[in-house]
Amino acid sequence: MNSNRTPDASGLPPESNRRGRAIHALRCLALVLPLVLVSCASTPDETPPCCRVLQPGKTIPDRSLYQLDSTWTSDVGREIKLGVLQGQPQVVAMVFTTCEFACPIIVNDMKRIADALPASLRGKVNFTLISFDHERDTPEKLHAFRQRMILPVANWTLLRGGADDVRELAALLGVNYRKDARGQYAHSNIITLLNSAGEVDFQQAGLNIDPSQMVEHLSALAGK
Repeated sequence: MNSNRTPDASGLPPESNRRGRAIHALRCLALVLPLVLVSCASTPDETPPCCRVLQPGKTIPDRSLYQLDSTWTSDVGREIKLGVLQGQPQVVAMVFTTCEFACPIIVNDMKRIADALPASLRGKVNFTLISFDHERDTPEKLHAFRQRMILPVANWTLLRGGADDVRELAALLGVNYRKDARGQYAHSNIITLLNSAGEVDFQQAGLNIDPSQMVEHLSALAGK
């Protein structure tokens, strides 16, 4: 018995042609799927405040931190200017991801502030963490820190910058820091409230501080 099959219009036996079409379809799916995932990750609820489109026509006051020309990288790999954060009050702190004591407490203090906000204001306030450790806190390290600390994407931004840019911003925020021989940083424990234009409105110094004063200032700003 002749086992050869009659080729179809492609010149291949039917079984080979079907296998070829199936392989081609799988290859196409492999190319398309990453694009679908990227598109899904770009939905508004999954985009940090730092990655949203800056609304045109906003003026930046002379005393605003958003006047800085420095470039920062977020934990999602986006390079930004601080001006993209304008438009809503920002609760800001400087930390580093390998901190053994104070930084997790600072972050928890910021989360307590978020939890203490009236429900009507929770979507009107953003939170920003900026790393001291420009050498080790890569976007990947910052993203792992976000996951470890359970920081919502919708209103938390995590940033890293160059050594000079970090030093300049820290000076403007009144934050002192110094790296020790073990790679840890001794630093001020300050949480700063910026108004929607990036001007310092209020600062909370210390650890495990009652959030009521910060919430009072935030409520006044967010309610304007």
